[in-house]
Amino acid sequence: MELSDANLQTLTEYLKKTLDPDPAIRRPAEKFLESVEGNQNYPLLLLTLLEKSQDNVIKVCASVTFKNYIKRNWRIVEDEPNKICEADRVAIKANIVHLMLSSPEQIQKQLSDAISIIGREDFPQKWPDLLTEMVNRFQSGDFHVINGVLRTAHSLFKRYRHEFKSNELWTEIKLVLDAFALPLTNLFKATIELCSTHANDASALRILFSSLILISKLFYSLNFQLLQTDDEEEAGLLELLKSQICDNAALYAQKYDEEFQRYLPRFVTAIWNLLVTTGQEVKYDLLVSNAIQFLASVCERPHYKNLFEDQNTLTSICEKVIVPNMEFRAADEEAFEDNSEEYIRRDLEGSDIDTRRRAACDLVRGLCKFFEGPVTGIFSGYVNSMLQEYAKNPSVNWKHKDAAIYLVTSLASKAQTQKHGITQANELVNLTEFFVNHILPDLKSANVNEFPVLKADGIKYIMIFRNQVPKEHLLVSIPLLINHLQAESIVVHTYAAHALERLFTMRGPNNATLFTAAEIAPFVEILLTNLFKALTLPGSSENEYIMKAIMRSFSLLQEAIIPYIPTLITQLTQKLLAVSKNPSKPHFNHYMFEAICLSIRITCKANPAAVVNFEEALFLVFTEILQNDVQEFIPYVFQVMSLLLETHKNDIPSSYMALFPHLLQPVLWERTGNIPALVRLLQAFLERGSNTIASAAADKIPGLLGVFQKLIASKANDHQGFYLLNSIIEHMPPESVDQYRKQIFILLFQRLQNSKTTKFIKSFLVFINLYCIKYGALALQEIFDGIQPKMFGMVLEKIIIPEIQKVSGNVEKKICAVGITKLLTECPPMMDTEYTKLWTPLLQSLIGLFELPEDDTIPDEEHFIDIEDTPGYQTAFSQLAFAGKKEHDPVGQMVNNPKIHLAQSLHKLSTACPGRVPSMVSTSLNAEALQYLQGYLQAASVTLL
Repeated sequence: MELSDANLQTLTEYLKKTLDPDPAIRRPAEKFLESVEGNQNYPLLLLTLLEKSQDNVIKVCASVTFKNYIKRNWRIVEDEPNKICEADRVAIKANIVHLMLSSPEQIQKQLSDAISIIGREDFPQKWPDLLTEMVNRFQSGDFHVINGVLRTAHSLFKRYRHEFKSNELWTEIKLVLDAFALPLTNLFKATIELCSTHANDASALRILFSSLILISKLFYSLNFQLLQTDDEEEAGLLELLKSQICDNAALYAQKYDEEFQRYLPRFVTAIWNLLVTTGQEVKYDLLVSNAIQFLASVCERPHYKNLFEDQNTLTSICEKVIVPNMEFRAADEEAFEDNSEEYIRRDLEGSDIDTRRRAACDLVRGLCKFFEGPVTGIFSGYVNSMLQEYAKNPSVNWKHKDAAIYLVTSLASKAQTQKHGITQANELVNLTEFFVNHILPDLKSANVNEFPVLKADGIKYIMIFRNQVPKEHLLVSIPLLINHLQAESIVVHTYAAHALERLFTMRGPNNATLFTAAEIAPFVEILLTNLFKALTLPGSSENEYIMKAIMRSFSLLQEAIIPYIPTLITQLTQKLLAVSKNPSKPHFNHYMFEAICLSIRITCKANPAAVVNFEEALFLVFTEILQNDVQEFIPYVFQVMSLLLETHKNDIPSSYMALFPHLLQPVLWERTGNIPALVRLLQAFLERGSNTIASAAADKIPGLLGVFQKLIASKANDHQGFYLLNSIIEHMPPESVDQYRKQIFILLFQRLQNSKTTKFIKSFLVFINLYCIKYGALALQEIFDGIQPKMFGMVLEKIIIPEIQKVSGNVEKKICAVGITKLLTECPPMMDTEYTKLWTPLLQSLIGLFELPEDDTIPDEEHFIDIEDTPGYQTAFSQLAFAGKKEHDPVGQMVNNPKIHLAQSLHKLSTACPGRVPSMVSTSLNAEALQYLQGYLQAASVTLL
């Protein structure tokens, strides 16, 4: 692509179309841009547009497109082509910092993000002059430029807060500190002085304080810390700066204990004064929560407990800091009603944006570590008086009860996980009594829309303390929760769905679910009705908590849902069609596909013929998803299709065969997220219809092997290539692959030669043993020696014997054991050629596979190979748990116990050549292995002749 005006004009037109709300216009434009982004100069055209275009919307769009392009393509992935040519990479790095600093703030932020993505890959080795260029800009005196540099440095260095310690990381941080620490300190001092000079200039102070906040954040990152906070827009610059300083003080209190000890009492005093003088306004939330978190982190440390042990101090903290910050303010009420999604995210998911309440709860927990008795005593008084106030006039004083519930929750919670709720509780608090007297009455009220905040509190109490409240009380709450699925409040019906989902996953004795299908059966109809109705309530059409509760209900109830399946699958299909137009909620979508898989599994387990009904219901929607290339859904569609196809017991229906050639198209395999699902689907085709493929689609076999060849070349996906190859070997008629066999082995040897990894070796061992089982030991020896004389001996000596101990997985080990047994007992050259010397070492290695622990050592340079590191925004593969494939044992019918099988096979060999086997075994096998072998022979009731 030339850097021409015509190309700039074309790019402008397509960028405009990507902003169109109509998918029919937007999607083709997005696909066009995706198709040309591999061309040289494409990123430079985007940078030219955002620099020179007169249209601000296009400039911003170009900057976002450029950032996403960098996110998808900058990383160079081993075994895959470089997606950006070297000339473009050099040009981008040469121009981007200057361009970023001369752009308006909206574009500056996008380019700053792009620089940090490039920096993550290239800094410092491939971009050594980045720091110098940034530090030099500090001298400019222009705070628009300086803040751009600081913002970029922050996005580049904030990863130091949560990376694992390593020599490479420390070397990089030291390099940054050497270049950056002094200029940053000088900039900090100069900015502080400028604040004094411009004390009466509000607009100048706004810019200067933005700089101070960024400098403080950089200070935090360069001191290497795991904590991280996000700032809220409402807070003023002074509050943000104070807040960041509280964070920095907490960092030093936690990480640099000794050095900070003498300064700490002054910080405690200053932060205490700050807390008791700061108001309840929303703009102070971040400041107050960070200040409280500082106190929480300090009070948990043994050598500071003297600062808190006085009863008056504890009372003062409870009265002046904790109780006021537990209150449900007007701003909280507004968020509850008008911004429910954000409220739920903060409250249920513990999102990064700290709230006053969460900080106050953390402080209560921190104080309870050393002062549980006194703190519980002080708060019990507050809880009782709040509940009395509520009782006087519930409709006016409901917020008192809300605060009381929060206080009890924070007092009682000693240890908590997202998955299990409270795992350790304060024994001084009677949770069941509080539940019966103060939580159940609210939920039993006939009006599900009355006091929604208290309803949400009560439901959350059930979620948090579900392990402490007796089962009979939880069972009473289930119909009440089902009832609250009809509440108008998004928070209430979401919490009800989430609570039901959590209860249905609880485990009782023997790790079985706490609630049985029989116990929930009386509510099944109203449960399913209310869950699906809840998806029609305003604001909840794609509510992930509701969909997860639907999935979990199906899973728990099993056959009890079968009478309702026709209605349920219709509703799920309609929902799938609606959301496929513009997928925006990944979790919702995932649970929806899980629910579809459960419907299929449960119904077809009872009636396999019902698979046809599901195909009728789903295939129209699936076709639309595939035709419209809805990338987010394609891996899911392939998994559901695999499940459906595997349900067919005989040949493949023609509707599937029509799809088969399309599955081999290279474009589908370019997206890493598609690969596991596509391989699984092709395996289903091979398992169910290998004869059909061999006869009706023989011309497609080279395409199938082409897919294998592509996968085998990638370190990330080679195991998927072996899955496919193993299915071809196991299921395809031998004559249909005869002409390709030698080429398959040559490809595998080339990969072994060029890039041998432990994962590849393990997969290769399983494959050659499966080949041996399918085609015979002699066929394996002949194909090796047909490629190169004596190669069979080299494979035995260099790969099978030394590496077999690395094979993991019961089925994989069994395949290898049966294959090696065949090599030992059904391969004549092993008994009467130069290969005979390898017979005993091979037997020794097989006994080792049976008896020695698995060798799971991995060479240092390979430690990160298995991690699927998908660059940028490609849709990652999401495994559907309920579409899971049963483990398949290709030798299951032939061999039950591989040790007995070895003994029987050796006995058979010894009858064919008497005297030789006992002689080879007794002279060369080590004593321990010989002992094990004698045990196998005894168990099989055979001897060696």
